[in-house]
Amino acid sequence: MLTVNIRATIGGALLLMSVVVSASATQSLSVPSEHPNSQRISVQTEGSGTDVILIPGLASSREVWAELASTLRRSHRIHLVELAGFASTPAISNPEGKVIAPAVDAIADYIHTQHIKAPVIIGHSLGGEIALMLGARHPDLVGRLMIVDALPFYTLMIDPAATTKTAARHATATRDWLLGQSPEQIKESQNTSIARLAKTEAVRPALVAAGIHSDRKTVADTVYELMITDLRPELGRIRAPIEVVYAYDALFGVPAASVDAMYRKAYASASDIHFTRIDDSFHFVMLDQPERFSSEVESFLNQ
Repeated sequence: MLTVNIRATIGGALLLMSVVVSASATQSLSVPSEHPNSQRISVQTEGSGTDVILIPGLASSREVWAELASTLRRSHRIHLVELAGFASTPAISNPEGKVIAPAVDAIADYIHTQHIKAPVIIGHSLGGEIALMLGARHPDLVGRLMIVDALPFYTLMIDPAATTKTAARHATATRDWLLGQSPEQIKESQNTSIARLAKTEAVRPALVAAGIHSDRKTVADTVYELMITDLRPELGRIRAPIEVVYAYDALFGVPAASVDAMYRKAYASASDIHFTRIDDSFHFVMLDQPERFSSEVESFLNQ
């Protein structure tokens, strides 16, 4: 029963987010590119000082970092990433359907071409998956990683015994379901979904709007790729220190210790890792507990 509850509450976050962010009534226009990686991401830069790259989650806008950015830019140069096809960044032609791995390569190219030395990478949800992949596949390019409410294999939240092979069936069904939803069906579930992802009512409209403006195919392709990607075997390649920040709320319906154990088990193969739980928060911890989250980020940057 405990496992069922975890899947229905914490683990449901991925599928709930999928419902929300695929709510566009029409597809976004795709922008073709001869050099796809160059348009996989858009980046806004603010402030000066040591470099911090902020990566939002599935169909999220870079604006989820607005409050944190207002503090960090006083003493850091921050790079606010947004993936093509999410929120206000136009989708690109993507016949192969890959989103995550090319975005990782695009961020690696950005770090290299901008001559950024050992930046701190902070990623939320899908952005956390991207940060882990970046650290594992481009270990010389990153200084430190903060992973916010994300696991190295998301399908564990649906099936704790999942493998990449068994995940493919769930991933295909989820992608097809997302693409098959009518605008009316999706809009009906938006508010309910966001209410389970963000505890703070005031932040919910912006999250819904980011989903509405996201490209449905890009979102569906991303969900598929996310669900079949298991980064646990790659965690040992990461040489940068990892800080995992995750949310907990009594409304999850499970003991905090069970959530703690889930995260520690998922990251067991990482060598240099530390965990911080932030209570009274749902998935969007930077929005539900902004002061506590900013404090944790500052402490992490000052280590």
